[in-house]
Amino acid sequence: MDPLEDVLGLLETQSHLSTGLAAGGRWALRFDAPSGVKFNAVRRGRCRLEVDGLPAPVDLAAGDCYLLTRPLRFTLRSDPDATAVDAGPVFEAAADGVARVGTADEVYMIGGRFSFGERAQELLLDGLPPVVHVPAGTEQADAVEWALTAIEQELQHGPPASRLVAEHLAVVMLIHVLRLHLARRPHAVSGWLSGLADPVVARALASMHEAPARSWTVAELAQAGAVSRSTLAARFKETVGQGPLEYLTRWRIELASRQLRESTDTVALIARAVGYGSESALSVAFKRVTGMSPGAYRKQVGAGREAMSGA
Repeated sequence: MDPLEDVLGLLETQSHLSTGLAAGGRWALRFDAPSGVKFNAVRRGRCRLEVDGLPAPVDLAAGDCYLLTRPLRFTLRSDPDATAVDAGPVFEAAADGVARVGTADEVYMIGGRFSFGERAQELLLDGLPPVVHVPAGTEQADAVEWALTAIEQELQHGPPASRLVAEHLAVVMLIHVLRLHLARRPHAVSGWLSGLADPVVARALASMHEAPARSWTVAELAQAGAVSRSTLAARFKETVGQGPLEYLTRWRIELASRQLRESTDTVALIARAVGYGSESALSVAFKRVTGMSPGAYRKQVGAGREAMSGA
C-alpha cells in the first residue's frame, strides 16, 4: 500500500466546499480560524493572503492555490492598505453560490476545507508547514490545475450529484498538492512525510504499509531499498525522526486503534491482525505508545461517543 494513501484513508479525509468569492476594486476580508485544513484557489485575478503569526504575506495569482494547515485567522485582500471587514456577513449574504465584496469581480476564488479523523494533527498536519502554496505555471502543477478546473465546472454547471463529485475531486486535488509539495520542497516537511521524499526510505515505508503484520527486520527493509542495514537505519532516522521498527510499531498501533474504534473484534483478534502474536504483546506495545491499554482506549472512545450523542 502507498503510505500517503494509507494515512489519508485512516484519517477518513473528507472535503467540504464553500461558497465561491467574487471581488474587485479595493477590498479585504478577515476570516476566523478554520477547523480542519482550509483551501482556496484563485481562478481569476490576483490577491494577497495574510496569516496571523506568519511574518510574510503570500501573493496569489490566477491558477494558484494554497492549504492553510493550522487553525489560524487569515485575511484575503486586494492590497496592503485595504480595510478588512468580517467575512462572515459577506458569505451569509451570498447569492447563487457566490459571495461578493468590493466594487467589481476581477477576482474569483473557489474554496473549502478538509476534515480528518482524530489523529490528523500528529499523523499529517504537524509534518506540514502552516501554509502550503502551489503556484500556477509549473509543469508539476498541471494535475492540480486539472482538478481545480473540474471542480469549478461541476459547481458552475450543476449536473446531477455535482456537489458530491466536486467534493471527491477536492480530495484528489489535496493528494496532488501534497505530492507536489513533497517533490518541490522535501525539506519543508517532517516526520513520515519527509521519508516519502527519500527514495530509499520511501521503499521501506511502502513495504511496511504493504504488509504491516509481517515480522520485518531492518535487514529485510534495507533489501527492499537496495541499501545496507546501517544506511537505511541512518537515513530513516534522519528523515522520519525514528527508527524503521519504531515506526512500524507506531503504525501498527494506529491500525489497532482504528479497529478498536470501528469494530467489535476482541483485542486478541486485533493483535493477530496487526502483527502481534498475543493480546498481551499488543497491550504492552499499545500502552507504551498511547499511555493506556487497548481496553481502556476502547472504553474512552465509547464514552466520548455517548457524551456527543447525548449533547
